[in-house]
Amino acid sequence: MKSEKLPKDIPAADVDPIDLPENAFVELGEDEEYRPVMHPARKYAEVTPYSVITGLVLCIIFSAAAAYLGLKVGQVFEAAIPIAIIAVGLSGWLKKKDPLGQNVIIQSIGACSGVIVAGTIFTLPALYILQSSHPEITVNFLEVFLSSLFGGVLGILFFIPFRKYFVKDMHGKYPFPEATATTQVLISGQSAKASEAEGGSQAKLLVAASLIGGLYDYIVATFGWWTEVVTTTAYSWGQALADKTKFVFSCNTGAAVLGLGYIVGLKYAFVIFAGSIFVWWFIIPLMGAYGSPEIASMSAAQIFADYARMIGIGGIAMAGIIGIVKSRGIIGQAVGLAARELKGAQAQGSTPRWQTDISMKHIAYFSGIALIGVLLFFWFGVIHVFWQALVAWIVVTIIAFLFTTVAANAIAIVGSNPVSGMTLMTLIIASGVFVAIGLNGTSGIVAAMVLGGVVCTALSMAGGFVTDLKIGYWLGSTPKKQETWKFLGTLVSAATVGGVMLMLNKVYGFTGPDAMAAPQANAMAKVIEPMMMGGATPWTLYIIGAILALILNWLGVPALAFCLGMFLPLHLNTPMLVGGLVNHFVSHSSRNPEVCRARTDRGTLISSGLIAGGALFGVFAAITIFCGVKVPSNGGEFVPQILGLVAYAALIGYLYFASRKAK
Repeated sequence: MKSEKLPKDIPAADVDPIDLPENAFVELGEDEEYRPVMHPARKYAEVTPYSVITGLVLCIIFSAAAAYLGLKVGQVFEAAIPIAIIAVGLSGWLKKKDPLGQNVIIQSIGACSGVIVAGTIFTLPALYILQSSHPEITVNFLEVFLSSLFGGVLGILFFIPFRKYFVKDMHGKYPFPEATATTQVLISGQSAKASEAEGGSQAKLLVAASLIGGLYDYIVATFGWWTEVVTTTAYSWGQALADKTKFVFSCNTGAAVLGLGYIVGLKYAFVIFAGSIFVWWFIIPLMGAYGSPEIASMSAAQIFADYARMIGIGGIAMAGIIGIVKSRGIIGQAVGLAARELKGAQAQGSTPRWQTDISMKHIAYFSGIALIGVLLFFWFGVIHVFWQALVAWIVVTIIAFLFTTVAANAIAIVGSNPVSGMTLMTLIIASGVFVAIGLNGTSGIVAAMVLGGVVCTALSMAGGFVTDLKIGYWLGSTPKKQETWKFLGTLVSAATVGGVMLMLNKVYGFTGPDAMAAPQANAMAKVIEPMMMGGATPWTLYIIGAILALILNWLGVPALAFCLGMFLPLHLNTPMLVGGLVNHFVSHSSRNPEVCRARTDRGTLISSGLIAGGALFGVFAAITIFCGVKVPSNGGEFVPQILGLVAYAALIGYLYFASRKAK
């Protein structure tokens, strides 16, 4: 499909730029507008047989790879970035003309893999885990597939009404770290073809940073030449301090997380780190000193996993509720718009191509059909008692819709979706409701986990979809086309993940010495079993977290970011602060504001490369390990720790000094 001729009101000289506009990442002035790379008044090749087929093939491949890696180590790599890299490479190799719009569709369809995988493997393997102690629990492909499919579809439908608010109205107010990195990758295909030196140099810089970040992370993940996490417990004095006071300091030395911290910036990075040290340097030592003998005998990591992290979950839940209350106007506008369109009212004026969504009338119809499908699935496939299935359906609908904005908010701020924490809280609420209506025991376990799978996938999809649509906004693609073809990617990914999970259970299993780790699913199983079988639930810890979130909100501190820091491990939050500090020093490295801005933008490009390379080579590392390469276990040895510090310092130096080369 060739670009159409320009309308008369568009100057012939107004050609598409080869790079993002200067105001892409900053707040707009009162009379300032954002003009994307693809001109709003032109039509471009977006949905083509090439883009759809390529997107689906990559969706299948990355769904399988992400499911294996996520179940093995508990980390689901972000598929959007490596898929964008492959899309740009393919379009260049095939010499595609004006490939940017098609590459956005390839990335959007393919990225379904990561979000569907996260929603599925964080919850449903818990059924296999609990099967060992409760043989009457059964799991089948249809349960896994429909749970993932309905969750993904609801996530898409529930988020579309909020697209304009998050990607347009909040322009420049959120960092969108993953969307930034992916957009830089996609736009590099434009600048690589440009004859202008500036465009070409930016593409080369992104490639160079990607190779540096990718090789750096690949060497650590595959060969372990230096430790991936530097920690005080690697030294005798640090271990003694940890044993006596439960005080621990740790930092992930990966390139991708450093780049993520740079893009997030110092403000949010500091708040996240503050939440982390509040848990690790105050709550955990306090529990170790004044807790029960059982707690006192635990390591700091065990106290975090079994107790302190629960405070973070309560905080995330309350921060989510606060966010919902603050967003009530936006939610009301979205519902009101759908109601007006259902009554036949039409939008005023013509909507530009790059701001055209699926109509609210169709969203309302499709949402109704999807929700009826969920109710029938619960009734005939899971619970078998209509009124109990109806209660489960109400819980899913309310939580999935309301927490859609929370998931999108978290991705927009830090690029990390606390979906496992929100799902854990959903399971706790749902289990309490189920027990109250007489749905307990093993039947209650199955119902709660399948319900959790739907909610988890819906929230995961909502968080991932805001990334896709922000990419499209920056580049100027048509949202309606992204939204429409996202459903097909969801269907394919749900089927792939369901099959892969059943296969991995047969080959490895989820219990036993050589089983898949599935850490999130194990946590879900640990929480859900006592509730359904009459055990205890740490309500006190959840309430403490909720009260803390209320206090933070009252003080004006971003509660969601702080509670995310409480929920995520310390070694992942420390490099966020390091990256944020590098951003701060780069952005204040000159008295000339224009120079500072140029240097900051160059650092953003380099950081995007570090993230992209880390994500892509993370896939290569997973394949290498899958083929039988044994990764050395050297996290606690002295020499790898020193080498890790040296390598990390060199990486920080590269990011800082390479950023300062901008003029």
